[in-house]
Amino acid sequence: MRSDDVKSSYTRAPNRALIRSLGISDKEMEKPFVGIANSWNTIVPGHTHLRMVAERVREGIAAGGGVAFEFNTIGICDGIAMGHEGMRYSLASRENIADSVELMIQAHRFDALVCICTCDKIVPGMLMAAARCNIPAIVITGGNMLPGHYKGCEISLTDVFEAVGKVAAKKMTEEELHELESAAMPGCGSCQGLYTANTMACMTEAMGMSLPGCAAIPAVDTAKLRLAYESGTRIVEMIRENLRPSDIITKDSLKNAIAVDMALGGSTNTVLHLMAIAQEAGVPLSLEDFTRIGETVPHICSMQPGGPHSMQTLYHSGGIPAVLKQIRDHLDDCMTVSGKSIYEIADGVGYIDETVIRSTKNPVHSAGGLKILKGTLAPNGAVIKSAAVSSAMWRHEGPARVFDGENEAMDAILTGKIIEGDVIVIRYEGPRGGPGMPEMLAPTSALMGLGYSRVALVTDGRFSGGTRGPCIGHVAPEARAGGPIGLVHEGDRISIDLFERRLDLLVDESELAERRKVWAPKERELKGVLARYARYAGQADIGAVME
Repeated sequence: MRSDDVKSSYTRAPNRALIRSLGISDKEMEKPFVGIANSWNTIVPGHTHLRMVAERVREGIAAGGGVAFEFNTIGICDGIAMGHEGMRYSLASRENIADSVELMIQAHRFDALVCICTCDKIVPGMLMAAARCNIPAIVITGGNMLPGHYKGCEISLTDVFEAVGKVAAKKMTEEELHELESAAMPGCGSCQGLYTANTMACMTEAMGMSLPGCAAIPAVDTAKLRLAYESGTRIVEMIRENLRPSDIITKDSLKNAIAVDMALGGSTNTVLHLMAIAQEAGVPLSLEDFTRIGETVPHICSMQPGGPHSMQTLYHSGGIPAVLKQIRDHLDDCMTVSGKSIYEIADGVGYIDETVIRSTKNPVHSAGGLKILKGTLAPNGAVIKSAAVSSAMWRHEGPARVFDGENEAMDAILTGKIIEGDVIVIRYEGPRGGPGMPEMLAPTSALMGLGYSRVALVTDGRFSGGTRGPCIGHVAPEARAGGPIGLVHEGDRISIDLFERRLDLLVDESELAERRKVWAPKERELKGVLARYARYAGQADIGAVME
């Protein structure tokens, strides 16, 4: 056992003395040591209940014959951080989380790892650490929040963001907005729709790193506590089997995750995170893999924000195992932390509500819910949640409205300076230029709330999983790195074609060459975490990981 490094032979007496001070007995000293990385805190709604989840994991580990040691990581709530300078710190926190878990696991020589996590950057950060450390590891995601209710309708966080635009358009009063915000988020858990947090939970289960059914269980459902206990007992079995992330996170399992992503129409952020996890696992993965899988796997579940279904509805309809069964022919048969293969899990499904999780013969769309676009504006790629775009906007050409930052664009939107047909360009919000690729749920939701139907948005930043509409993010190279998005002028024509997966700046190359001669990147005064991240962050097309 790895833990023998801190507890075996007479030379480790000082180490053992410190461990004994924790109340560890002689008998426990002979058992495997399991580290529990818990992102519990009292500021993130998705994390406030994770202490209770951890207790059940600890009980499971003890019952399985292991000894549990719990530690914490940080966790940022993207919703609370949204729309101000705090959002720049979110993506950088993913690297901090991966590093902190690695530090704790390697320094204390744990034999295995249980990751208890929810929300956007925390789940991928812990998966990155699990792949990096490559000791037996299992993830239990904390679960989704129950829907809110307002005037007889189910609501979620995106309804509140979009209501800001309705207030600006005089379609809603501030008193009604207060009522809405007070009803939208009824308790603990990750935001209700298939936003980034819940998409990453689904990806974790699809790639085999959490037990079957984990992703869709609501945070308040006792099934989550039962699964936490089972995760605890299972991790000790995995130590004996020497089942490691390198056995589970493979090219085939990541392709399965992408296939489920396409079937559900998940958050565009999964492209960043799956690429980052693949790099840590030493698995070759490219944007072309997303394109190829997206062409063959149909979109079969119309999830919020683009459709009507919440995560709670997905859970009651069969959850991720049911999705696996519906798209079984598009999957590779990979091992999972449960000890069962993907095909075994899919074949064991008894109930599917096909009004929610459709068959591949009756899809929502014939192709996957995400698309990778390339063209003269995005030579290295960009991403859009096509499942949340109306058919009328799958092809669009319009004049560029250029803003060097999200705040400028938000001001223009709320003050009526945008007209139908415009293509809003928000730049210098990429991994290095932002820095940190801040999410832009505020401007995209404002556009929806104000009632725009023919305005597109293009950025080298990124979007919340709650964004819907013709919003294209992750444009690479970013403006700060000299990408063509930094050369766009007000009024330039931009062409978007989702059918052909194209994003083009309709300006002659000779003109762009002249613009490059006088172009200089915009600089920000930075210090601390953001300065370090801006210096070393890679581009979005490779996951924006620290180089």
